[in-house]
Amino acid sequence: MRMRLTVPFDLDFTLCCGQVFRWRKMGGWWYSVVSDRAFKIRQRGAELEFEDVNETFVRDYFGLNDDLAVISCCVNKDPYIATALRKFEGLRIVRQNPWECLIGFICATYKSIAAIELMLAKMSQKFGERVVFDGMDFYRFPSVERLAAASENGLRECGLGYRAKYVQATAKKIHQENIDLEAFRQMPYGEVKKRLFEFSGVGLKVADCVLLFSLGKLEAFPVDVWVKRILLNHYANQLPQALVKKLASHDSLSNGEYEKLNAFGRGYFGVYAGYAQEYLYHYERSLKGK
Repeated sequence: MRMRLTVPFDLDFTLCCGQVFRWRKMGGWWYSVVSDRAFKIRQRGAELEFEDVNETFVRDYFGLNDDLAVISCCVNKDPYIATALRKFEGLRIVRQNPWECLIGFICATYKSIAAIELMLAKMSQKFGERVVFDGMDFYRFPSVERLAAASENGLRECGLGYRAKYVQATAKKIHQENIDLEAFRQMPYGEVKKRLFEFSGVGLKVADCVLLFSLGKLEAFPVDVWVKRILLNHYANQLPQALVKKLASHDSLSNGEYEKLNAFGRGYFGVYAGYAQEYLYHYERSLKGK
């Protein structure tokens, strides 16, 4: 199936910016299993070509209904973000499955993107269902029930390490309490964030990532070492100098420091702060060759 793009979109930027972990590019096509279906998609200029999904799914999943012109205008507050917006025009925030996104970012703590991808691939192969597509084996992301029943040792065998107990506990809670993560989309940002903190292994950054990358809360502003570095290097004159001095003295980030940087990002960039964060994050990593 083919679809003519009438809005800015760059498939490679969107899938390579650290918001998703289960996509593979082979022979010019991007492959993944999303919402239990394996499919492939590629971009040729202003045209998308895809198989085994429909146009509505593509539009929803890749955030093609987001008005990038309005978003860019709202967050374009300074020369640094302006450069990032130009360089990665067409990058969009995806709408992942909340369950997969939640477990993915619990696993992502203190791990490189390559390590996260390997971990989730192993877990899907061990606990997910096999799907054959284009003559290749793919695996659905494990269901809540499968991970709730998994042993901690079984999860550790997938490379999760200490994260295994968090994944197991979160899966059991969702299963036993019959929690509907999809319903979180309809709740306000602050309310959903509090609910996410109830899950084992979910701290400030994981919650903001789930809010932004799966629940459509575009005001979320995840902060990690990359974002901390960006704010110190390019926005220090807008932060309290005592905070800047303290942040520059160590590599880690306390909860209090996170909340201050998060509040700055959300206040400075506004209702689309999540888009600003992702453009800045991807731009900074591109400069470092990561």
